Order: sequence, then C-alpha cells, then structure tokens
Amino acid sequence: MTLQHARIVLLETRMAGEMADLLRRHGALNLVSVPAVREVARECGPQVANFLVRLSGGEIQMLVFFTGVGVTALYSEAEKLGCQVELVEALRATTIVCRGPKPVAALKRYGIPVAASAPEPYTTYELLAVLAPFDLADKVTGVVHYGEHNAQFTEELRQRGARLEELCLYEWLLPTDLAPLRSLVKSIVAGEIDALAFTSQVQARHLFRIAQELQLSSQLTEALNTRTLVASIGPTCTGVLQSYGVTPRVIPEHPKMGHLVKALVSYLA
Repeated sequence: MTLQHARIVLLETRMAGEMADLLRRHGALNLVSVPAVREVARECGPQVANFLVRLSGGEIQMLVFFTGVGVTALYSEAEKLGCQVELVEALRATTIVCRGPKPVAALKRYGIPVAASAPEPYTTYELLAVLAPFDLADKVTGVVHYGEHNAQFTEELRQRGARLEELCLYEWLLPTDLAPLRSLVKSIVAGEIDALAFTSQVQARHLFRIAQELQLSSQLTEALNTRTLVASIGPTCTGVLQSYGVTPRVIPEHPKMGHLVKALVSYLA
C-alpha cells in the first residue's frame, strides 16, 4: 500500500477540507470524507443571559474554556443579547484558564488575557494539573464545556470545593444522514478502506454506535486492527478507540491535525 494508492477516509467535520488539502500536498489521491459528527448550537439564550449577569457582577471568579469554539459561541450569544462589550470587559476582569492553545487564540482576538493554559496533550488531566495551584474552595467557577458535559472534570472541581456555573453552548450529534457512516462501516468490514483518520474521540464513539446498530461491532474492531490502518490524533481519542478493542498504529508526536497528517504520510511512505 502506498500513499498515492491508499483509500483514506477522513471523519473530520469542520476542518475536513484543510486536512484533505494537506494530504493531497503529500501525494494522497484517493481521499474520502465521511463526517462522523454534527456540531449543533443549543438554544440557551436565557441561561447565557443569567451567566453574563453573574460574570459582569464579579460573582464568577474563574472561568474555564475547553475549546475555541466555546469562546466563539459565548461571544456570539452575547452579541445576540447586545452584551458583547460587557462580556469582553467582564472576561478581562476574570481569571481565565484554558485547555490548550485554541481557546487561548480565540480569546486573544478580543484582547482577553489568560492566566493559565494546559500543556500538551491538552487532556482533562493536564487541565486539572494546571488548576492545582488555584484555591477553588467556595469560589464560583464557570465552565464552558465542549460538545458534551465533562463529568470527570466537574466532579474533581466540586471535590476541591468549587461552586460551579456551567455552560454547554453546542452539542455533538450524529449526522442527519447516516447512510454514509453505515456504508463506511460495511466498507471497512469488507476490507475496502486502507486508512482511517480519527481527529476526536466522539468520531470513534459515533462510528461504533453505527456498527452496533448494524450488529457489526466485533467485525469492525477486527478490521481496524488487521486490515485498515488507524490514525488517532491523541491520547483521549486513542483511549476511546482502545475501549472498543482497537489499537491505533499511527499516533502523532503532538496532538494536532498537521502532525497527524505527517505521521500518517510517514507511515504509509
């Protein structure tokens, strides 16, 4: 199998075009995009309005952002309420902690400083470690989640005495049309896919959810371990794949899309 002839499937949604372009620059010719996740904004105007009142009033002493998408979504909701100026001012007066560079970059666009940011590989473990020096006892701590609630993280904060104010502004759902994912599962089991690139743990969960629906879970696991090359972007994604019995053969040195592409290209070369 060579890069030029390998049939590579991308499960990425938002950055699928950019990822495909990177692979094509290295000579990949047979790329297939099968988005495994649909990111949907939640209707949470009243909740955001209450959150902004508490934030502007100084009641929320610390705010944790998991993703850049969460930062952008919060600003967008504030804009709808005509409170974007108040939001930025309140954020500048609040201790901000981020899980990695993406929320940091999003906040930088609005001139908002960040007190601490989790290092690679940007998992819940690193985020909790970077929060360790902060006294959270009886402090109101805001948490802007990603596409689902991180129960492990919030439980740890509660054990440290934090009082939480949580926002989940968007959610991760299955695609509206499930036919491409069903077809993909069948193609993998039939040995028709050479490589599969996972860029988030929810992609793995959704793929196996479809496989379970088709009663092909064990066959999918076997195919991903024996016939299809699996590339996983980082430890969280790899952990979920391993929970389904899949051992990825390609894991980049750094948990970023560009590094994942380079690692996949290197392996196939």
